Amino acid sequence: MRTATYFFIFLNLSLALFEEPAVYPLPFLATSVLEVLCLLVFLGRLTHFAKVTLHNVFWKDTKNICIMVAILLSLTDLAIYGILRLYDVRSIRWSRIVRPIFLINFAESRQIRRAFRSIRNTLPEITYVFLLFMFSLLMFSLMALKLFGERNLQTAEGLPYFRNYLEIVFDLYVLVTTANSPDVMMPAFDFSSWYALFFIAFVIVNTYIFMSLFLAVVYNNYKKHLKVMPGGACD
Repeated sequence: MRTATYFFIFLNLSLALFEEPAVYPLPFLATSVLEVLCLLVFLGRLTHFAKVTLHNVFWKDTKNICIMVAILLSLTDLAIYGILRLYDVRSIRWSRIVRPIFLINFAESRQIRRAFRSIRNTLPEITYVFLLFMFSLLMFSLMALKLFGERNLQTAEGLPYFRNYLEIVFDLYVLVTTANSPDVMMPAFDFSSWYALFFIAFVIVNTYIFMSLFLAVVYNNYKKHLKVMPGGACD
Protein backbone atom coordinates (compact mmCIF):
# COMPACT_ATOMS: atom_id res chain seq x y z
CA MET A 1 0.00 0.00 0.00
CA ARG A 2 2.79 2.40 0.86
CA THR A 3 4.66 1.73 -2.38
CA ALA A 4 1.47 2.13 -4.43
CA THR A 5 0.64 5.38 -2.66
CA TYR A 6 4.07 6.83 -3.34
CA PHE A 7 3.93 5.69 -6.96
CA PHE A 8 0.63 7.41 -7.68
CA ILE A 9 1.70 10.54 -5.80
CA PHE A 10 4.82 10.67 -7.99
CA LEU A 11 2.71 10.05 -11.10
CA ASN A 12 0.28 12.81 -10.13
CA LEU A 13 3.07 15.31 -9.57
CA SER A 14 4.79 14.28 -12.81
CA LEU A 15 1.71 15.17 -14.88
CA ALA A 16 2.85 18.81 -14.81
CA LEU A 17 5.57 17.82 -17.30
CA PHE A 18 3.01 16.62 -19.82
CA GLU A 19 0.10 19.05 -19.37
CA GLU A 20 -0.16 22.28 -21.34
CA PRO A 21 2.11 24.25 -21.11
CA ALA A 22 4.28 21.15 -21.09
CA VAL A 23 7.88 20.07 -21.48
CA TYR A 24 6.76 16.88 -23.22
CA PRO A 25 3.14 17.50 -24.30
CA LEU A 26 0.64 14.65 -24.26
CA PRO A 27 -3.01 14.67 -25.41
CA PHE A 28 -5.42 16.10 -22.86
CA LEU A 29 -7.35 12.85 -22.75
CA ALA A 30 -4.24 10.88 -21.73
CA THR A 31 -3.26 13.24 -18.90
CA SER A 32 -6.83 13.56 -17.66
CA VAL A 33 -7.29 9.78 -17.52
CA LEU A 34 -4.05 9.42 -15.57
CA GLU A 35 -5.07 12.18 -13.17
CA VAL A 36 -8.51 10.65 -12.57
CA LEU A 37 -6.83 7.28 -11.94
CA CYS A 38 -4.51 8.88 -9.36
CA LEU A 39 -7.41 10.65 -7.66
CA LEU A 40 -9.40 7.41 -7.51
CA VAL A 41 -6.43 5.66 -5.89
CA PHE A 42 -6.14 8.50 -3.34
CA LEU A 43 -9.87 8.30 -2.63
CA GLY A 44 -9.65 4.54 -2.23
CA ARG A 45 -6.68 4.91 0.12
CA LEU A 46 -8.61 7.44 2.17
CA THR A 47 -11.70 5.22 2.24
CA HIS A 48 -9.62 2.27 3.41
CA PHE A 49 -8.14 4.43 6.16
CA ALA A 50 -11.63 5.52 7.23
CA LYS A 51 -12.71 1.88 7.55
CA VAL A 52 -10.01 1.10 10.12
CA THR A 53 -10.25 4.38 12.05
CA LEU A 54 -12.81 5.55 14.55
CA HIS A 55 -15.38 7.84 12.96
CA ASN A 56 -14.79 10.83 15.22
CA VAL A 57 -11.00 10.42 14.99
CA PHE A 58 -11.07 10.31 11.19
CA TRP A 59 -13.13 13.49 10.79
CA LYS A 60 -11.09 15.41 13.35
CA ASP A 61 -7.85 14.76 11.48
CA THR A 62 -7.08 17.78 9.30
CA LYS A 63 -4.90 15.65 7.01
CA ASN A 64 -7.94 13.69 5.86
CA ILE A 65 -9.95 16.85 5.30
CA CYS A 66 -7.11 18.36 3.26
CA ILE A 67 -6.91 15.27 1.05
CA MET A 68 -10.66 15.24 0.42
CA VAL A 69 -10.71 18.95 -0.42
CA ALA A 70 -7.72 18.51 -2.75
CA ILE A 71 -9.46 15.63 -4.57
CA LEU A 72 -12.67 17.66 -4.93
CA LEU A 73 -10.81 20.73 -6.21
CA SER A 74 -8.78 18.68 -8.68
CA LEU A 75 -11.87 16.96 -10.11
CA THR A 76 -13.75 20.25 -10.34
CA ASP A 77 -10.87 21.98 -12.09
CA LEU A 78 -10.42 19.05 -14.47
CA ALA A 79 -14.11 19.10 -15.41
CA ILE A 80 -14.16 22.88 -15.94
CA TYR A 81 -10.96 22.77 -17.98
CA GLY A 82 -12.32 19.95 -20.15
CA ILE A 83 -15.62 21.78 -20.81
CA LEU A 84 -13.79 24.98 -21.74
CA ARG A 85 -11.57 23.05 -24.16
CA LEU A 86 -14.70 21.78 -25.94
CA TYR A 87 -15.67 25.40 -26.61
CA ASP A 88 -12.08 26.39 -27.56
CA VAL A 89 -11.76 28.65 -24.53
CA ARG A 90 -8.20 28.92 -23.30
CA SER A 91 -7.73 28.41 -19.53
CA ILE A 92 -5.20 27.17 -17.02
CA ARG A 93 -5.14 24.29 -14.57
CA TRP A 94 -5.13 26.16 -11.27
CA SER A 95 -5.49 22.93 -9.26
CA ARG A 96 -1.85 22.02 -9.92
CA ILE A 97 -0.85 23.95 -6.80
CA VAL A 98 -2.84 21.56 -4.58
CA ARG A 99 -1.06 18.41 -5.78
CA PRO A 100 1.75 18.59 -3.18
CA ILE A 101 -0.97 18.26 -0.54
CA PHE A 102 -1.15 14.55 -1.35
CA LEU A 103 2.58 14.20 -0.74
CA ILE A 104 2.38 15.90 2.64
CA ASN A 105 -0.87 14.66 4.16
CA PHE A 106 -0.92 10.90 3.66
CA ALA A 107 0.00 8.89 6.73
CA GLU A 108 3.08 7.46 5.02
CA SER A 109 4.58 10.97 4.69
CA ARG A 110 5.28 11.47 8.38
CA GLN A 111 8.89 12.59 7.90
CA ILE A 112 7.92 15.01 5.13
CA ARG A 113 5.29 16.58 7.40
CA ARG A 114 7.85 16.84 10.15
CA ALA A 115 10.25 18.71 7.89
CA PHE A 116 7.42 20.87 6.55
CA ARG A 117 6.30 21.85 10.06
CA SER A 118 9.86 22.65 11.03
CA ILE A 119 10.09 25.00 8.06
CA ARG A 120 6.74 26.56 8.96
CA ASN A 121 7.82 27.11 12.57
CA THR A 122 11.13 28.57 11.41
CA LEU A 123 9.63 31.23 9.16
CA PRO A 124 8.41 33.64 11.89
CA GLU A 125 11.81 33.60 13.58
CA ILE A 126 13.74 34.58 10.45
CA THR A 127 11.37 37.44 9.62
CA TYR A 128 13.49 40.00 11.49
CA VAL A 129 16.64 39.10 9.58
CA PHE A 130 14.75 39.19 6.31
CA LEU A 131 13.27 42.61 7.09
CA LEU A 132 16.71 43.91 8.00
CA PHE A 133 18.08 42.62 4.70
CA MET A 134 15.22 44.26 2.79
CA PHE A 135 15.86 47.54 4.60
CA SER A 136 19.51 47.39 3.56
CA LEU A 137 18.53 46.61 -0.03
CA LEU A 138 16.08 49.54 -0.15
CA MET A 139 18.63 51.94 1.34
CA PHE A 140 21.34 50.93 -1.13
CA SER A 141 18.80 51.31 -3.95
CA LEU A 142 17.99 54.81 -2.77
CA MET A 143 21.69 55.65 -2.64
CA ALA A 144 22.11 54.29 -6.19
CA LEU A 145 19.24 56.45 -7.41
CA LYS A 146 20.87 59.55 -5.92
CA LEU A 147 24.32 58.65 -7.21
CA PHE A 148 23.48 57.62 -10.76
CA GLY A 149 19.94 58.85 -11.49
CA GLU A 150 21.01 62.36 -12.53
CA ARG A 151 24.11 61.31 -14.51
CA ASN A 152 22.10 60.44 -17.65
CA LEU A 153 23.95 57.14 -17.92
CA GLN A 154 22.86 54.37 -20.27
CA THR A 155 23.28 50.62 -20.36
CA ALA A 156 25.01 48.79 -23.19
CA GLU A 157 21.58 48.39 -24.82
CA GLY A 158 20.99 52.15 -24.73
CA LEU A 159 18.42 52.03 -21.92
CA PRO A 160 18.31 54.51 -19.01
CA TYR A 161 20.61 53.41 -16.20
CA PHE A 162 19.39 53.46 -12.58
CA ARG A 163 16.67 56.09 -13.01
CA ASN A 164 13.67 54.06 -11.81
CA TYR A 165 13.67 53.13 -8.14
CA LEU A 166 11.84 49.82 -8.49
CA GLU A 167 14.11 48.72 -11.32
CA ILE A 168 17.12 49.59 -9.17
CA VAL A 169 15.74 47.48 -6.32
CA PHE A 170 15.33 44.52 -8.68
CA ASP A 171 18.80 44.93 -10.24
CA LEU A 172 20.47 45.12 -6.83
CA TYR A 173 18.42 42.16 -5.61
CA VAL A 174 19.79 40.17 -8.54
CA LEU A 175 23.26 41.44 -7.68
CA VAL A 176 22.94 39.78 -4.26
CA THR A 177 23.12 36.48 -6.15
CA THR A 178 25.98 37.95 -8.30
CA ALA A 179 24.04 36.79 -11.38
CA ASN A 180 24.37 40.17 -13.10
CA SER A 181 27.88 40.96 -11.86
CA PRO A 182 29.80 42.88 -13.13
CA ASP A 183 27.45 43.94 -15.93
CA VAL A 184 25.18 45.92 -13.62
CA MET A 185 27.99 48.25 -12.56
CA MET A 186 29.77 48.75 -15.89
CA PRO A 187 27.93 51.95 -16.98
CA ALA A 188 28.80 53.58 -13.64
CA PHE A 189 32.35 52.19 -13.75
CA ASP A 190 32.87 53.57 -17.26
CA PHE A 191 31.75 56.99 -16.01
CA SER A 192 34.06 56.87 -12.99
CA SER A 193 36.04 53.95 -11.62
CA TRP A 194 35.39 55.24 -8.09
CA TYR A 195 31.75 54.18 -8.40
CA ALA A 196 32.93 50.56 -8.20
CA LEU A 197 33.32 51.14 -4.45
CA PHE A 198 29.53 51.42 -4.12
CA PHE A 199 28.97 48.01 -5.68
CA ILE A 200 31.83 46.45 -3.72
CA ALA A 201 30.34 47.75 -0.47
CA PHE A 202 26.90 46.46 -1.51
CA VAL A 203 28.20 42.97 -2.25
CA ILE A 204 30.18 42.81 1.01
CA VAL A 205 27.24 43.93 3.15
CA ASN A 206 24.39 42.07 1.48
CA THR A 207 25.95 39.02 -0.16
CA TYR A 208 28.71 38.08 2.26
CA ILE A 209 27.29 39.37 5.56
CA PHE A 210 23.50 39.31 5.31
CA MET A 211 23.25 36.11 3.28
CA SER A 212 25.60 34.30 5.65
CA LEU A 213 23.64 35.60 8.62
CA PHE A 214 20.35 34.65 6.99
CA LEU A 215 21.59 31.13 6.25
CA ALA A 216 22.87 30.70 9.82
CA VAL A 217 19.56 31.83 11.33
CA VAL A 218 17.56 29.53 9.05
CA TYR A 219 19.78 26.54 9.78
CA ASN A 220 19.90 27.02 13.55
CA ASN A 221 16.16 27.57 13.93
CA TYR A 222 15.28 24.69 11.64
CA LYS A 223 17.59 22.35 13.56
CA LYS A 224 16.14 23.56 16.86
CA HIS A 225 12.55 22.85 15.80
CA LEU A 226 13.53 19.51 14.32
CA LYS A 227 15.09 18.44 17.62
CA VAL A 228 12.35 19.62 19.97
CA MET A 229 9.50 18.21 17.90
CA PRO A 230 8.35 14.93 19.54
CA GLY A 231 7.85 11.90 17.39
CA GLY A 232 4.09 11.88 17.84
CA ALA A 233 3.67 15.56 17.02
CA CYS A 234 4.13 15.00 13.34
CA ASP A 235 1.05 12.76 13.11
